Amino acid sequence: MRNLRTIETALVFPLSPFHRAIRRSRSGFKPMLRTMLHSILRGRGAAVAVLTIAALILLVAPSASYALAQNPPKFPGVPGLGGGIGGGIGGGGAFGKNAAEDEPLFNDSRDQVETRLVLAQDKAAPGGDLPIAIEMKLKSGYHVWTGPTPPAPGLVVWDGAIRTEVILNPKEGADGAISSAPIDGIDFNTAFIQWPEQHGYDTDVGEGKKKYAVYEGTPVVFIPLSVKSDAKPGIVEIPVRVTFQACDAVGCSRPADVDLVARIEIVANASASEPNAAFVAFDPPFDPTVYGRIRSGEKPTELLEFPIFSYKFSIDPNGLGFLLLLVVAAFGGALLNFTPCVLPVIPLKIMGLSQAAQGSRAKCFSLGFVMSLGVIAFWLALGVMIAFVKGFTSTNQLFQTPAFTIGVGVVIAVMAIGMAGFFSLKLPDWVYMVEAKHDSYSGSFFFGIMTAVLSTPCTAPLMGTAVAWATTQGPTTILTVFGAVGTGMAIPYLVLSANPSWIEKMPRTGPASDLIKQVMGLLLLAAAAYFIGAGVAGVLVAPPEPPSHLYWWFVSILGASAGGWLVIRTIALTKKPLNRALFGGLGTFVLVVSVLIGLSQTAKGPVDWTYYTPERLEAAQKEGKVVVVDFTAEWCANCKTLEALVLNTPAVSKELNADDVESIKVDLTGNNVAGNALLKASNRVTIPLLLVYGRDGSLVMNSTEYTPAQVLAAIEEARGKAKSGG
Repeated sequence: MRNLRTIETALVFPLSPFHRAIRRSRSGFKPMLRTMLHSILRGRGAAVAVLTIAALILLVAPSASYALAQNPPKFPGVPGLGGGIGGGIGGGGAFGKNAAEDEPLFNDSRDQVETRLVLAQDKAAPGGDLPIAIEMKLKSGYHVWTGPTPPAPGLVVWDGAIRTEVILNPKEGADGAISSAPIDGIDFNTAFIQWPEQHGYDTDVGEGKKKYAVYEGTPVVFIPLSVKSDAKPGIVEIPVRVTFQACDAVGCSRPADVDLVARIEIVANASASEPNAAFVAFDPPFDPTVYGRIRSGEKPTELLEFPIFSYKFSIDPNGLGFLLLLVVAAFGGALLNFTPCVLPVIPLKIMGLSQAAQGSRAKCFSLGFVMSLGVIAFWLALGVMIAFVKGFTSTNQLFQTPAFTIGVGVVIAVMAIGMAGFFSLKLPDWVYMVEAKHDSYSGSFFFGIMTAVLSTPCTAPLMGTAVAWATTQGPTTILTVFGAVGTGMAIPYLVLSANPSWIEKMPRTGPASDLIKQVMGLLLLAAAAYFIGAGVAGVLVAPPEPPSHLYWWFVSILGASAGGWLVIRTIALTKKPLNRALFGGLGTFVLVVSVLIGLSQTAKGPVDWTYYTPERLEAAQKEGKVVVVDFTAEWCANCKTLEALVLNTPAVSKELNADDVESIKVDLTGNNVAGNALLKASNRVTIPLLLVYGRDGSLVMNSTEYTPAQVLAAIEEARGKAKSGG
């Protein structure tokens, strides 16, 4: 039992698969005490010391176990100490721990991997090159998962792997996520890290026997640091955090972080500095030609993975691959029109184009073109906010501001009243200022903006990956990708407006036309009630507690009214059996679905969810449970759809309620700081999102689109990740 030998071990070293976001470096008396106890019990102390320590443990064990469970011990590097934990620097470097011991010291992957940092030389001049190496010496029979590079030909990457990661100068942001922070005078050049040679490891992790990409033996990671030309002379310390997970034929140990420190002296003339023999001895050696590529402005290869349910494909966003990325982003934008957020307004626009054109193809096209510009303008405005507004990184943040969500609902309500003609009485002048009249260019432009606004709570397939990558790039790239999403969303309206013959059969005037506008207007009012209710819920909610769902009854009543009105008016307007059956049946369907929505969204539901806090997550994982994490929000229509059609199905909900499964919901309706940190730590910026973690903490599933069969398969695979196996 390599990982969890006793219950005490489970308490002292809680499993934490989200360690990058919520674990912090710890040191002090308690870790020291544990190390001393380990040495004494191995026969290195006197018998009286054993008795003294045993008595001390009896006195402080309850509080110490709890404290250590809340604060897992960490061992930051100590410069200059040859045998220090995680402290290798300069010279020949020092290994992070003595893994030769038979007994586990850490009860995680550090027991199988020795880690050290080696400098090419300990001095460098301004403008000079200074590569460093991270060496990982693995116990025989063990491997670690590969870094963030694509698999070698013939190999595959396991989705559940905790991949090897190197973070230079790790800092915790305001949202709790750990990322690399710059250091004055040093260029990290992390995009040009030279990762070790990959090896194939044949095993079956629940997907059939495959050859997985791993590192074996003594892999070395080379980091091509550069000293800036304006760097000031003096000592510079660069903290380095190495994350990895060791596995063998039995299983995987807990993932581990090792903190190292590189100490560099910047001097005016470093030519006399001798190269480090330990660095030169690495085989294969460091490739110094990388510095020529860096200075030439070359961009490294980078692959973005696009999941579509059970299918995946990758794109390199550099060079010509960027054009392909834009095509994929545009296609994702087009798919937004078929999400629950946008679909109800499409018939209104088709009718508006048909009525406004009055047989003029040129006018129909010009109105559709202006509406398309409104769609694109909104997405470009989002891109500008992400590129230039500090702290704004995703569209999710718009709807986490209740005032914005409520404002969107009010505008949609006014627009619905104006277009559907519910009232003949004179409304205030400001209402008519925002009325989206289809026969005017300003109205069409505004309708385009509102259509795009309606799409933001939803995420279409393919779009999420492209947008998430764009938010990490410069302003030009952000605007280009967001512009592509907007263009893709606008294309269907442009195509319709260019082909007015496709919509000539739509009724332009008369009772049938009025009925369609009234029904769609009621559905838009239901959407307005949804946004206003979600905004009010965001004001009242206090994370991690769930928000109020009472507003769903207003949504349900308005939706049911639309369906009921369609049935009543269809019977009054037509006597044709086919029309009555078709439109009466459609109205009945809308009515029934609306009632079911009200019942389902206000009911507790079949799944017994635990609402997320870091403490609740860690408590579940200390028990060795399978953990399913569902990200949702009241304003996320896709989240509600997936919950109803996938997570609440009898087969899936039965597994989510199982004794060995902890189902955790992260609700981002309000300003859920801890929830947003977890989302960012999962390398996502949009929801919905479902994570499934094994009993050993390994990631089994990270998906924005999923089916019941995929969720069930992921839970079953997660059960096989024994918390105690190697």
